Amino acid sequence: MWLRQAFFRWLIPAAFLLPLWLLIGWGVFQGGWAILWVLFIAVPSVFVGQLVLTLLTRSRPSVRAERAVSWWDVGGFTLWHGLTIAVGCFIDGAFGWLLAAAVVVGIGMFWLQFWQLWTEAKANGAGFRQTVSWSMTESVGETTSSPRATRPHEVIVVRETDSRD
Repeated sequence: MWLRQAFFRWLIPAAFLLPLWLLIGWGVFQGGWAILWVLFIAVPSVFVGQLVLTLLTRSRPSVRAERAVSWWDVGGFTLWHGLTIAVGCFIDGAFGWLLAAAVVVGIGMFWLQFWQLWTEAKANGAGFRQTVSWSMTESVGETTSSPRATRPHEVIVVRETDSRD
């Protein structure tokens, strides 16, 4: 449970630290005109992508209640963040493969988050509808012995008077 809670707390700082790592990695490992790619494509993509994934993750009822992500989230974010860090190392010969893998895993994380959110919303919505329908309706053969049925409706009438008279 502590690992899932740690990932829950890590999601927002990751939106700032992962793009920062891409800049640091460019300065340490790459240099040159690659800064244009890093500044205009990589940093905004990772920043916005991480923020959107964080919002999708934290919008799930189970994540809000437990303040911990699911094990699917732990695995997916570990893989995506690891690939993003590896891309920031600008390894010759592996850079293209790492970048492609990071993009594919990032897109997969969006689908995973939407799927988990949809599954939880569908389950909670069905439970809510069932609870409302059973609590609001009376069975066909039920007698009027319930306190709500025997008590007459109370009506309060408020008459307005003009204070100028």
